[in-house]
Amino acid sequence: MAGDFDTRVIELVMALRNAGIRDKSVLAAMERTPRNLFVPESFADQAFENRPLPIDCGQTISQPLIVAMMTQALEVTDRCKVLEVGTGSGYQAAVLARLCRRVYTIERYRTLSQEAVKRFEAVRLTNIVTRIGDGTKGWPEQAPFDRIIVTAAAPVRPDAILGQLREGGICVAPVQNGAVQTLYRYRLEAGGIHEESLLDVRFVPLVEGMARSL
Repeated sequence: MAGDFDTRVIELVMALRNAGIRDKSVLAAMERTPRNLFVPESFADQAFENRPLPIDCGQTISQPLIVAMMTQALEVTDRCKVLEVGTGSGYQAAVLARLCRRVYTIERYRTLSQEAVKRFEAVRLTNIVTRIGDGTKGWPEQAPFDRIIVTAAAPVRPDAILGQLREGGICVAPVQNGAVQTLYRYRLEAGGIHEESLLDVRFVPLVEGMARSL
């Protein structure tokens, strides 16, 4: 079984490389983060396929290529303090945690946050701080951040979140543009926010407020 696991991980990393992921540190982080531990048990056999999968609370875990592309676009270093809006299963935060100083991740669903904490403990990641709250407001008490990643599609440019970037910082976030969603990279420079569109994507919507249950 271990040999089969290793083979599937290697195949996934090769597929990411062939799809344009060139950052060796990102590829290494993806290789070291067992996606099968971040999906429901019923989908474990599909964990290393390059596809999104359903998780609890009507949410999804992004396909590995999107996780790798967003991580690469963030240009994370080991000195970075990173905010993630939308913990979900915890997979994206776990990948980031292998690359940066500390990850602060916020989730509106209590169930998802609690399950993610268990997974972080299982893979012995100790540089992730979790919070249950309204992700549209970011995490002002911990701002500013060197990097911010948003894993749900905002209806408009998320200026409240961008306001928590440190000068020189980068945010990667999907935004709804009519019938499509576009992944943007924002850089906070001395003259203001520089905006760059990367590609069209499909994410669950970024919802304001706390979840009433779950």
